[in-house]
Amino acid sequence: MKEIIDYLKKEKYYDYLKENSYLIKELYRHPENYKKIIDFFKDKYHLRVTDKISNAIDGVETISSIIDTIK
Repeated sequence: MKEIIDYLKKEKYYDYLKENSYLIKELYRHPENYKKIIDFFKDKYHLRVTDKISNAIDGVETISSIIDTIK
């Protein structure tokens, strides 16, 4: 169990775990489900690669529309 908590701290998921403290109990009861918990964090906090790409595209579109408005 300590290895899982150390992994979550290293990968910066520990802050999300503290925000969703009910998952700590779940980890203690079923430590083999840590991958499902990580997937939950990725979905909830938009940490997937596709989410990051989408955010970057939205930012470029916003800048593009601002430039078009200025012209």
